[in-house]
Amino acid sequence: MTDDLLQRYAELVVRVGAAVVPGTVVQLRADVAHQELARAVAEQAYAAGARRVYVDYDDGHVRLSALRHAPDDALRETVQWELNRLREAEQEGWALIRLTGNPEPHLFDGADPARVTAVPLELAKEFRRILSGGSVTWTIVAAPNEGWAEQVFGEPDVDRLWEAITLPMRLDQPDVVAAWEEHRLTLARRASALDALDLDSVHYHGAGTDLTVGLIPGCRWTGGGLQTSDGRWYMPHLPTEEVFTSPDRTRADGIARLTRPLVMPRAGALVEDLVVRFARGRVVEVEASSGAAMVRAELATDEGASRLGEVSLVDGGSRVRAAGLVFHDTLYDENAGCHVAWGTGFPFALPGGGAGLGPDEMMALGLNQSAVHTDVVIGGPGVSVDGVAKDGTRTPLITDDVWVLPVAG
Repeated sequence: MTDDLLQRYAELVVRVGAAVVPGTVVQLRADVAHQELARAVAEQAYAAGARRVYVDYDDGHVRLSALRHAPDDALRETVQWELNRLREAEQEGWALIRLTGNPEPHLFDGADPARVTAVPLELAKEFRRILSGGSVTWTIVAAPNEGWAEQVFGEPDVDRLWEAITLPMRLDQPDVVAAWEEHRLTLARRASALDALDLDSVHYHGAGTDLTVGLIPGCRWTGGGLQTSDGRWYMPHLPTEEVFTSPDRTRADGIARLTRPLVMPRAGALVEDLVVRFARGRVVEVEASSGAAMVRAELATDEGASRLGEVSLVDGGSRVRAAGLVFHDTLYDENAGCHVAWGTGFPFALPGGGAGLGPDEMMALGLNQSAVHTDVVIGGPGVSVDGVAKDGTRTPLITDDVWVLPVAG
């Protein structure tokens, strides 16, 4: 990895991902193993005119000590100063950047699943509310490191990992910002075509999956980024290849079989050969060759954890798929194929963007609410997705992994 590549990557994170403009306060959260990229992102943020850049470092070993010794209630406790800072970020329109890429994937092996998946519920729900509120920009990007490279390649070859992410991140393009703008518009046009269908449900089928998920009437599909309330575009995830919406939390029935391994977001646990069965919107059965206990523990986090908050469409043209790797990081792997997510939904998917609605009103419309949100990939070769109208008319959206819905422009 050259310094030029590092700086180009950091500039992409700042200008396209978080859309930092002069005067912005930036909060960057990273693992201690991400220090090199964190420093480059801070440099590029200040170069873009940031007023201040705060960097908060996580250390998995400190968290492991908490898992070993802290009281159960401390693992779920929300501290007031953390809430205060989140609300300050909302009021002042900060840019929030999160680096991922687990440097020690097996650090929590053997830990109690209920403790590993524990989250401060009040803080988590407030955080997700603010992310969907249109006041802040935010983005999640990966930081290559030896531990993550070991998981992908079986050896700690960081340079090889940097090379692997070049294609999905469009760093192979001469003007990377222009390339992402073109891609953003492509995904936005797909979302508009889906909105025009006014679907009642989507049906995923093939490769062991047969899942029908009902949609909220008038729901809005999103692709290619989000806008703040003052009209700035930003990319919550880099890379992204998806168009998505939030379904009706009470309407999911059938079987979902994962086509890619799942790495649990907080636990780092590898879940393989996962099959989940839904009935009346809720996960009622979980089977896996590894990691099933961790999945069950997360699904018990709160009432909404076992219900869907997202349905997503990704076809075989994905650049993440073209990289030819299982990245063992949800940020990348969810963009390799169609996926669904259990946990919280997105208020901006509601008619009118959910403006003026409180939590109870959103729930009444069918939007799921939870402290968790975990994406699981069910798409790939042999998988098709149909849209179903209220009268039962079926429209092919993806057929055998190929996008087939006509798109304007």
